[in-house]
Parts: sequence; C-alpha cells; structure tokens
Amino acid sequence: MIIIGERINGMFKDIGKAVQERDPKPLQEWAKKQEEGGAHYLDINTGPSADNRVEAMKWMVEVVQEVSDTPLCLDSTDFDAIEAGLEICKKPAMINSCPAERPKIERVFPMAVKHNAALIGLTMNEKGIPKDAENRLAFAMELVAAADEFGLPMEDLYIDPLILPVNVAQDHSPEVLETIRQIKMLANPAPRTVLGLSNVSQKAPDRSLINKTYMAMAMTAGLDAAIVDANDDDLIEAAATADILLNKNVYCDSYVKVFKSR
Repeated sequence: MIIIGERINGMFKDIGKAVQERDPKPLQEWAKKQEEGGAHYLDINTGPSADNRVEAMKWMVEVVQEVSDTPLCLDSTDFDAIEAGLEICKKPAMINSCPAERPKIERVFPMAVKHNAALIGLTMNEKGIPKDAENRLAFAMELVAAADEFGLPMEDLYIDPLILPVNVAQDHSPEVLETIRQIKMLANPAPRTVLGLSNVSQKAPDRSLINKTYMAMAMTAGLDAAIVDANDDDLIEAAATADILLNKNVYCDSYVKVFKSR
C-alpha cells in the first residue's frame, strides 16, 4: 500500500498562509512529520489562494526538497504549474491528476512520459463523476487506452475512481469498490488504483474510523495507494496490517516499522 501524505496543501489554512508569505517552515515541518508518519509520497498543492501557481509550485517543491527525500505528488489543475514542479523534482514524481477528457489527456500523458512521472487518472469528464461502476469503468478504459497510446507504462498509471463523502453519497461507496475490482482486469499488467481516501469522511464525525475501515475494504478489492492523513497512526497501522494479511508483504514482528520506512 502506497501512502501519499495529503497535508502540504494550500487549502489548509497554515499552508495557504505560508505559500502567500513564502514562509518555508510549515511546509518543511509537515514534510518531515508526514515522512516520519509513514508517507511514501508527499502531495504538494498550491491551493486556490496562490497568485501565481507556477511560481508557487516551484517554491513549494524547492523548500520541501531541502528537508525531505520523499518523492513528491504534484497536485494542481494548472498543468503548467505541475510541469514547472516536475522540472526540478529530484526523484521521479507523481502527477495528480488528469480526468478522462481528451484535451487534458493530450497535455498530461506526454508530460508524464517526458518526466518519467507516474500519473493519477480520474474516472470523470467535464460532465462530472458518474454514479455507477459501469460508467466509472468506461472512463478508466479511456485512461488505459491513453497510456498505451502515449507510451506511459501501465504500472505508472494510477486510476482514481473518486470516492465521495458517505454522508451525502452513501450509494457510491460500493460502486467504487466494484470499480477498483474491475480496473484490475482492464490490462495486463493492470493499472494501479488510488483513492483520495479522506473524501469519504468529509464533514462526518469520527473521520478516522470511516477512513481506515473503507481503506481496508478497498485494499481487499485491489487498492494500491491512497491520499490520506499520514499522521493518523491508526490508519497507517491498519494499512500495514492489511498488507500483511493480504500477503503483499512478508510478515515480521516489526512490520509496522518496516512499512513506515519503505
């Protein structure tokens, strides 16, 4: 299970303020904290308040890389900002994200190949997120076909079937699980799967319980990665334990410590 730490995002007040003021301290503190918590990637998102997202992304990548060697997941709807960040990443990064819309596919897939980056593809288009697994899978197939067309290795394509908050879209939860199962049959080798997992618990009480329960369910369906709170110890320990019980990692008594240090 690949853990992508969600916290260096300008939508959080402390990070948004730090980006506006060019104060590296909050970003660097969260980078180190998430790395210690078990993050295998750090999501970097300028957020909506950045005046110049290209320059903000470059600055964020630079200051995070001053204190962390963890690979980065560059997150923006501004693909110029993502490309600017990719150009200065010290390790192969991940792009977050590209919907199944042809103009965006033509912009982002070649960029991922050029920079040897993994890519998160979204099972949606300009009309929004479908309700059922069947239509999510149709978008997933478009993304798989695009990977083949543009030469993106299938193991570098992460498909996100887009979970919505359970308190407003409860009927989507089983559809997303079924989508994950069937994505694994779309190609050989299969694309990987990812979820912005924290979305499932938005504005619900006891978010950690919902997140870790749904994560474990999704892992049994074939989930490979999740964008989560990397400092939720219960969630990280559940991910490590599920990896052992699904026979994805070799058991040892210190398996949680090993999981965090990968």
